Amino acid sequence: MSGIFGIVSRENCANDLFYGTDYHSHMGTEYGGMAVLGKRFYRAIHDISKSQFKSKFYEEYKEMNGSFGIGVISDRDAQPLLIGSKFGAFAIVYTGLIENTNELASELIKKGETFGELSSGGINSVEVLAKLINQQHTLVEGLEKLYDRIMGSASILIMKEDGIYAARDRLGRTPLVIGEKNGNYVAATETCSFLNLGYRVLKYLEPGEIVLLGKDGLQEQHSGGNKNQICSFLWIYTGYPASSYEQINVELVRERCGRLLAKNDNVKADLVAGVPDSGIGHAVGYAMESGIPFRRPLVKYTPGYGRSYTPPAQEMRNLVATMKLIAVKDVIAGNRIILCEDSIVRGTQLKNYTAKKLWDSDAKEVHVRPACPPLMFPCKFALSTRSMDELVARRAIKAIEGRDIEDIQEYLDDKSEKYQKMVDWIAKEIEVTTLRYQRIDDMIEAIGLPREKLCLHCWIGQ
Repeated sequence: MSGIFGIVSRENCANDLFYGTDYHSHMGTEYGGMAVLGKRFYRAIHDISKSQFKSKFYEEYKEMNGSFGIGVISDRDAQPLLIGSKFGAFAIVYTGLIENTNELASELIKKGETFGELSSGGINSVEVLAKLINQQHTLVEGLEKLYDRIMGSASILIMKEDGIYAARDRLGRTPLVIGEKNGNYVAATETCSFLNLGYRVLKYLEPGEIVLLGKDGLQEQHSGGNKNQICSFLWIYTGYPASSYEQINVELVRERCGRLLAKNDNVKADLVAGVPDSGIGHAVGYAMESGIPFRRPLVKYTPGYGRSYTPPAQEMRNLVATMKLIAVKDVIAGNRIILCEDSIVRGTQLKNYTAKKLWDSDAKEVHVRPACPPLMFPCKFALSTRSMDELVARRAIKAIEGRDIEDIQEYLDDKSEKYQKMVDWIAKEIEVTTLRYQRIDDMIEAIGLPREKLCLHCWIGQ
């Protein structure tokens, strides 16, 4: 999942654009980009896979001058793109995942379209979106009709001479929020980007809603729908603790997740810890509910190390996982540790780079408590897990059954014998004392939205 930020200002917007975009750095690791519209378009895109957004853009943004701006932290495609169209020149960014990019591009090529942008060795999804939008009579109609064509999700910002068009994904898979300060307007994935810049939340866009942020303020272009299936993983892992989606704060959800993990647990331990950073809130909640002290046996060396889950290459994930966490042996030695984690995806990092550091520092026991159920299906709406074979739960099922099977319903039932066999296999595989996952109903309760308003595809395939 990427993060996007846009601003319409009464003065030069570059400073707020730079910091507002930077506050999305936890959302992607591949590209950073900004575009400003003043007397002309200013644009910069940089590879941030081996460096921080701030270091790449700190000097460059000072040369940008204009009252409109959009920025992005991207997990795959180089963005923003500048497009010449029948609607006039515009810049575009998006967050989400277009699963049928190549099919759509082939259709457009057959109609005579050409593509000039390549990303990760293939067609840039952002350019496909722009060309689909350009096929309709108006820009707003292009945004509306776009969702009839794409498979996946897309929340979009388009900047042109009359302002910034903000369109939230039709099913609300990804969030988009409007903020305001002294007549200046911003649109962002993460509300944490508002706080230190002095913006207040004005409106959480509804799924499918399109608004125009312009000199005359906020103007609705297309009303939103009632059907919402926002990504549950935003609260569990992806989002920043200070952010809110659908008016529900991330940190409070994680604390509730931890409390529910503790209520369903009876393990004896000396301390509760969270895998930094996204496991911390879950561990705090567990400690509050259980009365077991919260301590920090693992600390994150922050400078230069981002998230180990988001880089697309396994080699880079392993490097980040190895280097970013440092064990505190004096806290660990001889203790029984409850380790709260946001999730277990592949299991390799937890085994080789997290639990191993505890064992190597003479932990007595390591009890792992993920804040969500076993991940069973690759994500179809954001760039995270891309195949069944990556998922440790699927590897467990294959080992138990002796083959790949299609019907895994028994493994989705946390009360079934096969579910427990799967969990026991994973615990042995990742080399921990015990493993107990969050139940899906408890995760939903912690988030606080009705089940039908959440995307639960990663866990139940729906």
